[in-house]
Amino acid sequence: MQGLFFESDTGVRSAIRLFVVLIGFWTAWRAGRAAAESWSGYPLVIVYTVLLAGAMQFLHHALFDGPVLSLFYYVIDFVLLLIFSTAGYRYRRTNQMVNNYYWLYQKTSPFSWKAKH
Repeated sequence: MQGLFFESDTGVRSAIRLFVVLIGFWTAWRAGRAAAESWSGYPLVIVYTVLLAGAMQFLHHALFDGPVLSLFYYVIDFVLLLIFSTAGYRYRRTNQMVNNYYWLYQKTSPFSWKAKH
């Protein structure tokens, strides 16, 4: 795995970096689910993702000597984390709607539902 992220990465450092990224994605998924479980709106998912992207920027700086504040990398982190948090939100909200209102809605995919006729 040497050179996966940078030329100077060692195998252990690459493994730790991959672990941090996976933890970030998992946390984003859980943040989206948490917003859905409290029946909050989608804007709360965006707020959670903004905060999580800041935390990921700090981890990249603290663990891997990345830039302290970089708008480019922050936006990349934010977009990737927003994909996972949105997926978690939609997955949980779909299950809520079809389970709590089973007489009104049916599941069309893991991320959407439709009205029964």
